[in-house]
Amino acid sequence: MFGIRVTAGSLVLLAALTACGGPAGSPGPTSGPPAATSTSTSTPPSGTSAVAAPEQLKFTAKTVDGKDLNGAELAGKPVVLWFWAPWCPKCQREAPGMAAAQKEHGEKVTFLGVAALDQVPAMQQFVQKYGLQSFQHVADVDSAVWKRFGVTAQPAYAFVGSSGQVEVVTSQLSEQDLKQRLSKLA
Repeated sequence: MFGIRVTAGSLVLLAALTACGGPAGSPGPTSGPPAATSTSTSTPPSGTSAVAAPEQLKFTAKTVDGKDLNGAELAGKPVVLWFWAPWCPKCQREAPGMAAAQKEHGEKVTFLGVAALDQVPAMQQFVQKYGLQSFQHVADVDSAVWKRFGVTAQPAYAFVGSSGQVEVVTSQLSEQDLKQRLSKLA
């Protein structure tokens, strides 16, 4: 009987490890719908729309400054998620443009950075260095949010309309293309 418990415990551990996916440095596509880290269906806070959250937004995470973030609370608003890594030269070149885009469109569009493929201190340094404190950034150290959106490389974007429609762009965007997409989103 003791052997059965050990085997069952081993299976539970194996299942848990398998569900976590690969290492943080290698987010890959997942088969089937992504596993939710949170599927809260609570009543939206006052002043927000009752639009159902798209599956990709049903996550909870910590920001680079240690705060809790519930992605489902973004439902009903136009949102752009910017997927980046601190060491990425393309992301470093895009950072000033993202700060400027947030300054220009931030009253109508919610911006959320999603940092991965590194540790929190490097993410915090990136945010400081490039003046990105005007919007929140998820510390996606296990690439779980990246996987939810099918992102396997950076930079990438997810544009979420107020109706819940999600468009993922897995390539770098010019500043002009980003501005056009944000204008349509707002």
